[in-house]
Amino acid sequence: MLVVHENRGLNPHIEDIARRLALDNFMTFAPDALAAVGAYPGTEDKACELFGTLDRAKTAEDMVAAANYLKNRPDCTGKIGVVGFCWGGSVSHTLATKMPDLAAAVPFYGGAPAPAEAAKVKAALLVQLAETDPRVNDSFATYEPALKEAGVRYEAHKYPGTSHGFNNDTTPRYDEKAAKLAWERTVAFFNKHLR
Repeated sequence: MLVVHENRGLNPHIEDIARRLALDNFMTFAPDALAAVGAYPGTEDKACELFGTLDRAKTAEDMVAAANYLKNRPDCTGKIGVVGFCWGGSVSHTLATKMPDLAAAVPFYGGAPAPAEAAKVKAALLVQLAETDPRVNDSFATYEPALKEAGVRYEAHKYPGTSHGFNNDTTPRYDEKAAKLAWERTVAFFNKHLR
């Protein structure tokens, strides 16, 4: 299981997500996109500044390499999944278009690719959306018809009363009820598609 962080780097919250998945008996790998510029600096503000300096195309390819690293480990079943949040949610969508052997992807409030990319998706998708998140929700509203047309196996959930980042329990946007339900759905989805 690849765990992809928000646009803040591999912070303690994302490390905890990886830990929770490991406790659910998934092999997890949470790469830090900020490694190219010195790694997560310890504060959200500084991490956000560093994030703006990244080469986006190279960073996307680094995430593909991370997923392939997992897939090629001798102790891996060969079934790879990805879960990502915010920027990592967008990466999750992108990996589903770039990796035909990806088994499952769960983007949490991540911007969707261009509709033309939907036909490349072979993974099962579980799309987790906040109710109030216009940019992300608009991108998915454009992408969803293309997923349907391509026959992609997907489900999407929009959580009432939530904002972008509702799963992050270190921010004021955290919504405990929605986060718990989204997480239960995520673990069940991965149990179904990766076991």
